[in-house]
Amino acid sequence: MKYEDFIVTTLGKGNVISPLKQKQRADSPVFKFVDDSERFLHDVSLENFNHCRETGEAPVSFEKSGPRETIYFEPAKTKVGIVTCGGLCPGLNNVIRSLVNELYYRYGISRILGFKYGYEGLRSKYNHPVIELTPEMVSNIHLTGGTLLGSSRGDQDTEKMVDTLEILNINILFCIGGDGTLRGAHDIFKEIELRKLKISVAGIPKTIDNDIDLIQKSFGFETAFSIANDIIRNAHNEASGASNGIALVKLMGRDSGFIAASAALSIQEVNFVLIPEISFDLYGQRGFLKVLKKRLEERHHAVIVVAEGAGQDLFEKTASEKDASGNIKHQDIGVFLKEKISEEFKNKNFPFAIRYIDPSYIIRSAPANANDSKFCNLLAQNAVHAAMAGKTDFVVGFWNNQFTLMPIPIVVAKRKKIDVEGELWWNVLEATGQPISMKNP
Repeated sequence: MKYEDFIVTTLGKGNVISPLKQKQRADSPVFKFVDDSERFLHDVSLENFNHCRETGEAPVSFEKSGPRETIYFEPAKTKVGIVTCGGLCPGLNNVIRSLVNELYYRYGISRILGFKYGYEGLRSKYNHPVIELTPEMVSNIHLTGGTLLGSSRGDQDTEKMVDTLEILNINILFCIGGDGTLRGAHDIFKEIELRKLKISVAGIPKTIDNDIDLIQKSFGFETAFSIANDIIRNAHNEASGASNGIALVKLMGRDSGFIAASAALSIQEVNFVLIPEISFDLYGQRGFLKVLKKRLEERHHAVIVVAEGAGQDLFEKTASEKDASGNIKHQDIGVFLKEKISEEFKNKNFPFAIRYIDPSYIIRSAPANANDSKFCNLLAQNAVHAAMAGKTDFVVGFWNNQFTLMPIPIVVAKRKKIDVEGELWWNVLEATGQPISMKNP
């Protein structure tokens, strides 16, 4: 990573006095406006500080988010679009509501359009309705899960989408979604740039798996593992209520095991956490089934949490099929493990009772909890501040407890994963008591 990779594109100099400044009272200043030169360090360690001091390198840093004293877009002439893409996630409605309220009440923008069903809503061929969003319309949507605007997956013709933005005279487009959505937002930006249009493209990162790189946490993640906590508690009751009872809970996590790890740490009743970052063997002296049997012989119950992307190397190799978002479709590790555990213990005449629980879609469609709701509001507010200032092709991030702005390309360059030699995974191993490795020599 280089310092230059973290410079956010700007449409031009902001010459419009922000409505936030105009609303200030001289005797009671409310806002601390942010300057473009204000930045936060990526690596705050003493080691990195000494390295940069010795080499003269510019340390990697993020632009600070927040309201600007002068902005690029004149509110009275500004028209905004909002789109939500990808799978459902707690907090989507909170983000929509906060965007509308910030735009309307703080910046005085009344022309806000919601495009239905993701990027499909920007294509005329689908004939999806375009919704005029008002504060009254969104006043209570944060109380329910899902998204008022609907969602979809899959690529759309970028030129056709930008045609729609031109026809409707959209000045700012807010794209709420994961890495696929953000890549789509970057493609829209490139087409806008090619046409020399002055349209801001703002990304608000949404991934329930918490796997977007360079972002400390994403909205919906905390709600997800909080709900999973309750499910695991009940699963533990089910397992401990039977002789050699096994509760197998499958949670979200295609490529990263953050939900599984965090849920296990939050309740301390899980005995095995299986994540995509670490492969394991089923059979053999160190294999999972051997270790599970030993646990049952000693304690007579076990709780297993498996992330959906774990153990994919255990399946027979087939041609990789992809979903609409371009992700490789995973085999169902939950059902697979249930079958293999049952098969193994039946063959060895080892008595057991297994319960399999997959609450993924219930968790995805739940409303955000209090802390996630707060986080959604702040993400939306910071996205509006940046877009109104003329920032484009950016993502609102969160790093070292500070809100940041980053170019989309650097954020989607790779997935964030659990460091299996780091503190989080070590804490999981301590909480579960599972072996460091379940791979045979």
